[in-house]
Amino acid sequence: MNPDERRIQRTLAGLVALDVVLTLWALLAPQLWFRIFHGAPYADPEGFLRRCGANWAAFALFQAVALARWRKNPTWLAVVAGIRLSDIFTDWTYLAFCAHITPFGYAALAAVSPLNMFLGWWLLRAHERLRCRAP
Repeated sequence: MNPDERRIQRTLAGLVALDVVLTLWALLAPQLWFRIFHGAPYADPEGFLRRCGANWAAFALFQAVALARWRKNPTWLAVVAGIRLSDIFTDWTYLAFCAHITPFGYAALAAVSPLNMFLGWWLLRAHERLRCRAP
């Protein structure tokens, strides 16, 4: 594997790990989420945080498939790019409307949208390079 391929592999593995952690955190420990992000007691009668957990599970699933298949089919990089780009406004919207936020919550939510924009762009670029290189 060349250095670019190793970067892609590490990035996909990191995204899978991140979204598995977010999924488990949201589904199994929502009280901890509210304490760390909001400094407030858990209050989510409509289950929105758990809905987000299910969404992160889908992200993790597709990213895991991409991790296993991108070398044979680089289109999976474009799929993951689309997933990341579909999430570019969610965290800033969350930040804009939440009633309580901790300094950690503010920093994390503020950083994720630009990170998703960058990752989406980078993965699309990697997909294009690999597609052009294919025989």
